[in-house]
Amino acid sequence: MADRFFTREPIAPGDFTLRGPEAHHLHAVRRIGVGESIVLFNGDGREYPAEVIEAGKKAIQLAVGEPVAVDRERTVPLWIASAIPKGDRLDFLIEKLTELGATRFVPLIAEFSSVRPKGDVVEKYERIVIEASKQCGRNVLMAVEPPTDWSHFAKREDLPIRKRILQPGANGGLDANREPTVVAIGPEGGFSDGELAMPGWELRSLGRTVLRIETAALAAVCAYNF
Repeated sequence: MADRFFTREPIAPGDFTLRGPEAHHLHAVRRIGVGESIVLFNGDGREYPAEVIEAGKKAIQLAVGEPVAVDRERTVPLWIASAIPKGDRLDFLIEKLTELGATRFVPLIAEFSSVRPKGDVVEKYERIVIEASKQCGRNVLMAVEPPTDWSHFAKREDLPIRKRILQPGANGGLDANREPTVVAIGPEGGFSDGELAMPGWELRSLGRTVLRIETAALAAVCAYNF
């Protein structure tokens, strides 16, 4: 696979100028020179093969070819709404959710949450999604929402049709299906009894052991990938 670079700009066949951190990465880190081929993507689901025409420290001149439709996305939406693990485990979680094909990630704040980030962290999360997408070949970015209270999120009218809460000891596992699904994972202290009783949500278990937040979230995605 050719080196992949992301831009938020519209892309079309012809001349294109890549700027900013991605241009620096191409020139100074990857050391890609004139005449070499790369791939651009901007989240629209397509790949844009391109050739480096001129390479500078701050801007890369490219000749972009015809777009290629490459389908590496799941056929139905899968949302992961999760409490936030401590430390840098959230970075790991977002990276792996992207690689495994989750379509949306919602950071949750629950009654027993010990980590309560501010809304301005979304930009950081999105950068992790972009870097993971460059590596794994996704051309549609996993959406990342601002942190939200579980009590508000659970009642949203735009949620996928199937709503599951992962809860140790619950009866039944995750049912693989072909319908849009959202899976919720609580904090280390779990959801409170009131939070577990949200109308329309069904409790499910991933086994007999108690899993860390990030383990449960990734196991849930894997359960729907096969």
